[in-house]
Amino acid sequence: MNQCYPGALSNKELINKLQKTLEPHGYDHKTLLATSLCCDEVNRTLERDLGESFGDNFSMGGLAGFPFGGVTSFCAMAHHIPNDGSCLVVYGPHVGIDSKCVVGSINRKGRKVHGICCGSAMGAFNYVKKVKSGEVKPSATPQKPMDAQQTWVGKLLLPHATRLEMADDPAVELPLALFESQDELMKKIVNLGCKEVAEGGMICLLGGVQINTPYGTSDYFLPKVFQLRTNRGELVDNLLPLL
Repeated sequence: MNQCYPGALSNKELINKLQKTLEPHGYDHKTLLATSLCCDEVNRTLERDLGESFGDNFSMGGLAGFPFGGVTSFCAMAHHIPNDGSCLVVYGPHVGIDSKCVVGSINRKGRKVHGICCGSAMGAFNYVKKVKSGEVKPSATPQKPMDAQQTWVGKLLLPHATRLEMADDPAVELPLALFESQDELMKKIVNLGCKEVAEGGMICLLGGVQINTPYGTSDYFLPKVFQLRTNRGELVDNLLPLL
């Protein structure tokens, strides 16, 4: 993990630093936590750990961690923020590292064999490789809900096809590429919905890559974005160096 994702923090380290950094900005019991993390059950640990400090989370995420709840979910969340409070939005893809130090794999509770992590991300990666090689044509915009989210994960990863092809280890690079696509989408959502946050309320964006480790050991989070914004979308402070 230290070799592939330097700067990653254990969940405990992350939350301690979050509290210390955000408290001077008024983040207390009036904070509403929102998350956009993958559906995978291994990602609930971070939500539970965050919840111990910031309360129950509003979930915006879908497959691979993309904020498929969109502007509607952000605006709904904004209307749930306690009076005179602010929101903390935590988002990003995830990747597993198993007990044999294989990136993109994980030891799951109750299963004897290692499994892919993240499955949605790997499915999108395989799609991107096939499009890049000319084996398949790019998918059309999905018209039915049966597997629309996975189609969009692939389409949003497609601009990173060359980057992934040239990577020394595509499994390591995959969540970093996915994060860039998610970060772009999340910031567009926030720009469109920020005014729904009440006057005086702040929007804190914490984006990065969640790193799942074998069952019984701490998970980690690699912070890539840590920003404080007003309810007009204006950047107040780049807090990333404080993590």
